[in-house]
Amino acid sequence: MKKSFFARWRASFLTGLAITLPAIVSIAAVLWVFRTVANITDLLLFFLPHQITHQSDGTGAVYWYWSLVALLVAVGLISVVGLLARYYIGKRLIEWLDTAMMQVPLLNKFYGAIKQVNEAFSGNKNSFKTVVMVEFPSAGIYSIGFITNEQNGEVQQKTSEKVVCVFVPTTPNPTSGFLILVPEDKVKKLDMSVADGIKYIVSLGSISPDFTPPPEKRK
Repeated sequence: MKKSFFARWRASFLTGLAITLPAIVSIAAVLWVFRTVANITDLLLFFLPHQITHQSDGTGAVYWYWSLVALLVAVGLISVVGLLARYYIGKRLIEWLDTAMMQVPLLNKFYGAIKQVNEAFSGNKNSFKTVVMVEFPSAGIYSIGFITNEQNGEVQQKTSEKVVCVFVPTTPNPTSGFLILVPEDKVKKLDMSVADGIKYIVSLGSISPDFTPPPEKRK
C-alpha cells in the first residue's frame, strides 16, 4: 500500500530531525556559553571607547567580534595566572588572595564552597578517590558515584556497620548531587578512573571507558 504524501513527509522530517538535532543543540549550547561568558569578559574592554566596541553609538550591545577579543584576553590572563602559580611569588599572591576572600562575610561561604567543588573535580588528592556503583535511589537501581571519604568519626560511631561517603553527581551537571553514606560491603568499586567516571556522567552514559574483562579462571 502506497503511503500518503503526509506520511512520507513525516518520516523524512523525523529522520532529518534525528540527524540534525544533535548539531543544532550543540551549536545552541556553544552560542549560549559564549554569550554568558561574554557578559563577564566584556568588562575587560573598559579601556576602549564604547563607540568602537558597542552598537548604536555605545548604547547597544557589544559587537560579537569584540566579545571574542575579550574572551581571548580572559584566556590569556587565566593562562598567566596559571603560569605564575608555578613560582614562589605567584603562590604567595594566590595564598594572600585566598586568605582575603575568606575574610569577607557572606562571600567566603560561596568562595569556600566553589573552591572545594573545583578542587574535587580537578583531581585533588583529598577529594574523589574511587569510582563506585551503588544502589541509589532505591534497591535494584544503580548509580555511579565517587568515594570521598572513609568514615572514622561520629558518623561511624553511630552506625553498626562500616560506611563510606559516596558522592552521587547529577547528570549532565556533575557539580551538584547527593552525599550518601553506604555500607562498605554494598559498594561495588569500578576499574575506571575518576576522569573517565566524570566523562561517563556528563555524557549521559554515552561515552563508556574502555574495559577489558579479566580472563576467566580455568577450572
